[in-house]
Amino acid sequence: MAGVDYYKILGVERKASEGEIKKAYRRLAMKYHPDHTKGDKSAEEKFKQISEAYAVLSDKEKRRTYDQFGAEGFRQQYSQEDIFRNFDFGSIFREFGFGGGGPAGRPGGVRFSFGGDAPFGFGGGPSANRKGTDLEYELGLTLKEVAQGTTKTLDFEHDGRSERLTVKIPPGMINGKKIRLSGKGAPSPYGGPPGDLFIRSRVFADAIFTVEDHDLSIHRDIKLSEAILGTTVAIPTIEGKELSVKIPPGTRHGTKMRLGGHGLPRMKQSGKGDLFLIIQIIVPKNLTPEQLSLVEKMAAQGL
Repeated sequence: MAGVDYYKILGVERKASEGEIKKAYRRLAMKYHPDHTKGDKSAEEKFKQISEAYAVLSDKEKRRTYDQFGAEGFRQQYSQEDIFRNFDFGSIFREFGFGGGGPAGRPGGVRFSFGGDAPFGFGGGPSANRKGTDLEYELGLTLKEVAQGTTKTLDFEHDGRSERLTVKIPPGMINGKKIRLSGKGAPSPYGGPPGDLFIRSRVFADAIFTVEDHDLSIHRDIKLSEAILGTTVAIPTIEGKELSVKIPPGTRHGTKMRLGGHGLPRMKQSGKGDLFLIIQIIVPKNLTPEQLSLVEKMAAQGL
């Protein structure tokens, strides 16, 4: 259903409230539910469409992504299985009055696939092998830990219990990157496998370097005379080394010099980002009489 308008499918405005979206879905679900349409394939397809629309628009995070990126952008981030993950049809239809086996009382209810790996049941409740909920943990890291990798002990709570995990953080886990710990999420309420735990990095600001993706930047002040005549400066790297960098004569304020391969490593890949040296020329506010005389002589020479 790539490119579809979920709001149009449910017949609601884009600014519709949660209650309005739920009401619209309930009305359409009562009309197109397989227990009412008795094998009508077109009605079954319509039911799939409205269920997908409701699964997206009833979830705050999915709806926000859909509104921000549109249907195509949303599909780049959510698979069909992702859309229906944690979407409990059983409780929804019990709330709508279908009960455990549907109004017709058929054991097991109706079952068909939305295109994912596993079918979803209607009337008879969710699939027995349904995964538990995936969890996400935001982990603060220093820039040095991102550069070198580290081991962290995590203490977190979910489902009313505390858990402690020791996690190896690979080098290059820049801001927003995730690693997955399979089976460390919430248990399935239906006896299926547990969900996964995703560790997402949040990199702390650094006193020396600024960071953009895998590239680092550092500023260095030099004197006006050094900018004119040239100089050599010592630049630290994130690996703890020191580079001797020549500043050529005539360097301008704001010049950006690339020091290749001295940025952050790429997680689970070869190569590193770059380190950029940004030159800032210091212009003194107060000059001694002798300095002022020298500058005036320079000005007289056209400098």
